[in-house]
Amino acid sequence: MSKILFVMTGVDHWTLADGTKHPTGFWAEEAVAPYEAFKAAGHEIVVATPGGVVPTVDRGSLAPEFNGGQEGADKVAATLASITELQHPITLADVNLDDYVAVFYPGGHGPMEDLAVNPVSGRILIDSLASGKPLAVVCHAPAALLAAEKPDGSNAFSGYKVAAFTNAEETQAGFADKANWLLEDRLTEAGVEVQVGEPWIPHVVVDRNLVTGQNPASSAPLAVEVLKKLA
Repeated sequence: MSKILFVMTGVDHWTLADGTKHPTGFWAEEAVAPYEAFKAAGHEIVVATPGGVVPTVDRGSLAPEFNGGQEGADKVAATLASITELQHPITLADVNLDDYVAVFYPGGHGPMEDLAVNPVSGRILIDSLASGKPLAVVCHAPAALLAAEKPDGSNAFSGYKVAAFTNAEETQAGFADKANWLLEDRLTEAGVEVQVGEPWIPHVVVDRNLVTGQNPASSAPLAVEVLKKLA
């Protein structure tokens, strides 16, 4: 059975500009929707985090308003509880890309805290890009691309077109004026071309083997694109 690697944040908070630690982690839908799609297609999932810590779900992502009502929220929570792979992650340092047919990074604000500055994750991203295997990154997880620096200091994703959580969405979410930095801005500064879609509407960008999604609603469509590449 072929394996897909989920690289996930290992933190439970996001440090804001005033030093406040905002509780977060990974966004439930962004892990659940692709997980279900990949498993249904017959793939095995392996989770990797910095230090091999069990990833923390952003409790806000389990709220009814983010899941189409209470029934949807209950379904996401139940599915999340059934994903045993989340309880047994490997460490990023132990990742061997040869073991996987694709690599996926779910978002949530957590990656802004740790994966954005994690050199091991940065190396996984650089190697995944070079391998030609599908590399999928959604919502705030493109923050991890910032750590993908080449020896000359340039970003490995410079010149690539991506979708990522936008300044407009961060503003509407109430964090734009509280954050140390904004994802869209920082990616642009790194030479990455952010293709901005309408807030909260599914928006997926495919550039070579890189598949990116703008927001939680983009998670399921992103998984579809990955499976197309694996077909």
